[in-house]
This record gives sequence, C-alpha cells and structure tokens, in this order.
Amino acid sequence: MLPSTATPDASPQPRIESLSAITLATRDMSRAVSFYEALGFPLKYGGPHDAFTSFAFGGSYLNLIVDMRAPVNWWGRVIIYVSDVDALYRKAVAAGLKPSLEPSDAPWGERYFHITDPDGHELSFARPLR
Repeated sequence: MLPSTATPDASPQPRIESLSAITLATRDMSRAVSFYEALGFPLKYGGPHDAFTSFAFGGSYLNLIVDMRAPVNWWGRVIIYVSDVDALYRKAVAAGLKPSLEPSDAPWGERYFHITDPDGHELSFARPLR
C-alpha cells in the first residue's frame, strides 16, 4: 500500500467511481454491429452504417468507432459479467459465432468463456462462482 499524501487540512482526494465506456476500433462497422447484436448487446446509438456506435449495458457502454488505421497487432481483453455464462455461450454458437473455448470454472472464482470479435478484440463473458 502506498503512503497517504493527504494532510489533515487538505480537501478530499477525488476517487475513481466507475467505468463509463470502452471504445474499440473497427474497420467494418456493419460486420461489428452484427457480431455484437448476435450476442444480445442492446444498440443505444448509431448502427451498421455509422462511424460511431454505442451499445448500452449495466450502466456502461461498449462503443465502436470506424478507424482504418487501427493497429493489427493490438491485444486486449474486455471482461463483461453476464447473468448466465452458459446461456450466452449457447446463444453465440447458435448465431454461428465461434467462441475460443467452452465455458469453464476458473481457479480465481469465475465461470467464463472467451470470444474474439471480427476485428480481433477478445471478449470474456464471466460470472462469479459464489
């Protein structure tokens, strides 16, 4: 733990409260929107023919932006909690999507599966086991 730098007469320090949005680059908005809609993400703004699209869920947003300069070798993972990991996995498979692994229980206490979107962004859908 880092030592506190606050002094008794100092005003309170700002704190990080929540994650508002994740924005991912896409080279093909129509293809990306189809992928996220197949998983059940609710469209909030934009759509397949727009340069910017937002999906709202759980008080946060997953945004897509068309960017032809998006790096090809970028890697990251967005972890999203869902109510039923296995049901979402079945929905993805039924929609013709290809998760990289079946749902499994992790030693850190989550049930999860991974899937990669058409632009190479890895998503993990998870739920705490407790």
